[in-house]
Amino acid sequence: MPNFVQHKQIIKHRAVVDDDWSVLRLVEGDTPEAVEVPEGKVIVPLSVWQAQRDALAGRADIGVWLAPDEEAAAIKDDLARFGVVAVDFPKFSDGRGYSTAFNLRKRLGYNGELRAIGDVLRDQLWPLSRVGFDAFATRQDRSIHDALKGLTVFSETYQASVDQPLPLFRRAPRGTPPELTDVGAGI
Repeated sequence: MPNFVQHKQIIKHRAVVDDDWSVLRLVEGDTPEAVEVPEGKVIVPLSVWQAQRDALAGRADIGVWLAPDEEAAAIKDDLARFGVVAVDFPKFSDGRGYSTAFNLRKRLGYNGELRAIGDVLRDQLWPLSRVGFDAFATRQDRSIHDALKGLTVFSETYQASVDQPLPLFRRAPRGTPPELTDVGAGI
């Protein structure tokens, strides 16, 4: 019997909202070919999508999630079919999902909901948003309202990324301050 994870609320577009999606996780003994995907909004593992693609392709209520060792390119031809693409963080210290998100947004042009799932903590939300995540299913043993504050920790970014394509030095007015132009003028 598969395991379904249902968050009551998630952070989406910088607000706490009710979540109407379930995440399907395989448990020991489940096979991607045989697991039953129920009706309703379900985010399935990539292996289930690949094994049951023909049966699931007609459904508008299917999302897919990628494990840290799975490549975003595996779903490039199907991205338009998914109501949500999620990236799993089984441990907060596993950063491979950042690259997956960046690749989905910048290289594959995915514009739909990109959700971080798993061991997602407040301290990760800001950098996750920088690489393209716009939804977060945070750990259920932590306050989601406290986690939301993680998106407002910084007011400015230096580096370019998905959320800000220009680095700060390209956005800030440049020029020599007037008080420096007279320095050495009398030499």
